[in-house]
Amino acid sequence: MDPLDALNPLDGRYRNQIENLSSIFSERGLMKYRLKVEGEYLLALSQHPKIEVRMFSEEEKGLVRGLYDLSLDDARIIKSIETDGFDGIKKTNHDVKAVEYYIKYKLKKTSLGDCMGWIHFGLTSEDVNNLSYSLSLSDGLEKIIIPTLDKIIEKIDDFSERYKSLPILTRTHGQPASPSTFGKEFRVFSSRLERQVSQLKDSSILAKLNGATGNYNAHHAAYPDVDWIDFSRNFIESFNENRRIKLSPNFITTQIEPHDTYAELFDNLRRVNSILIDFSQDIWRYISDDWMVQKPVEGEIGSSTMPNKVNPIDLENGEGNLGLSNSLCNFFSIKLPISRLQRDLSDSTVERNFGVALGYGLVAYNSLLKGLSKISVNEQRVTEELDRHPEVISEAIQTILRREGVSGAYEQLKDLTRGKKVTMQDFSRFIDGLNVSEDIKEELKRITPRNYIGIANRLVDV
Repeated sequence: MDPLDALNPLDGRYRNQIENLSSIFSERGLMKYRLKVEGEYLLALSQHPKIEVRMFSEEEKGLVRGLYDLSLDDARIIKSIETDGFDGIKKTNHDVKAVEYYIKYKLKKTSLGDCMGWIHFGLTSEDVNNLSYSLSLSDGLEKIIIPTLDKIIEKIDDFSERYKSLPILTRTHGQPASPSTFGKEFRVFSSRLERQVSQLKDSSILAKLNGATGNYNAHHAAYPDVDWIDFSRNFIESFNENRRIKLSPNFITTQIEPHDTYAELFDNLRRVNSILIDFSQDIWRYISDDWMVQKPVEGEIGSSTMPNKVNPIDLENGEGNLGLSNSLCNFFSIKLPISRLQRDLSDSTVERNFGVALGYGLVAYNSLLKGLSKISVNEQRVTEELDRHPEVISEAIQTILRREGVSGAYEQLKDLTRGKKVTMQDFSRFIDGLNVSEDIKEELKRITPRNYIGIANRLVDV
């Protein structure tokens, strides 16, 4: 399919940005994870002393694990088994069963031909599926999403450090407020992101391997002397080597693992995305007010009719795609923990869209990185705007007067400034008329909008 014919922009316009995610969350990617779960389960059975699967040679283990590297042609065979039948195998109309039959098709003429009955032994499809989706989420987040988020945090921190002492006018309720520094305001966002990404990195995903209704019925019937709880614990945790986002066994389930940890992950991602929407909108406003400027890109067109325009398209693209990602993340969190009685299948089609949610997020993260690489602070404009609002130092003056015991300090400053345009000369005359010592007057006159920043520059490094 030509990308120009794709229904979904992730597979069309943004295809080159999400290739790595596609290899994990595409249908072929899901097949690969299912093959790995089925294959490792077969190997685990063969290594258990109480289960009557013969030991495999190293060459035979290689035959099993060689199936995990699934070519496109072999993926098409699995799809054919599911939808049409293939080479004498009747169609299954069941995607997990198609994987099972594919493994048998590939191994039946090898030395493992005598072990075909042990493939998918005692399992329900959800045993395979929940492990496959857990592994894909762990890999997608750990290998692609989190490293990209770390780059955004690093980029924001670079701005924060560079501009940690540059004073700016702040706005609360959209109105001029006590000054801060550009660096500290950037640091607010990187600090928020760091917390959420840290939670993401420390996540674990619950997974199950306990049969058709979660009670090990078939397993126990066949081998009552096997400790299946211990077996499933060891099997699930065997996937955790070199993995930060780990899988943990859930022994108390219905036919499906309840997906609560999926919801937790997507809630976490939604918070990350919401912080980045907040950040994008603030940067957009700074650009709109000419507090930040964008570097023109040679050959790039900002408007089809206004040649002068350099639009913040990367920030706007990021904001839009973050919203799309969040709509899916929110739906996953609401939908997936709910299942009728012991099982309904409505989660299956939803889980196939995990990569879509992460894909829109990834496109957004890349857009933000691109946008951040093209902006810088217009220091002159920022300083001029701050100087236009000397009224913001009224907070400092009334606070020091309170310290000195001056009665009605707040009310005096309110009468001087509220709803009025004041100048530094107005403050100087006001201070001269105060009944305080000359030292206090000098202290008050040293306060300016540019130096009334508290410890904002130090907070950047906290």
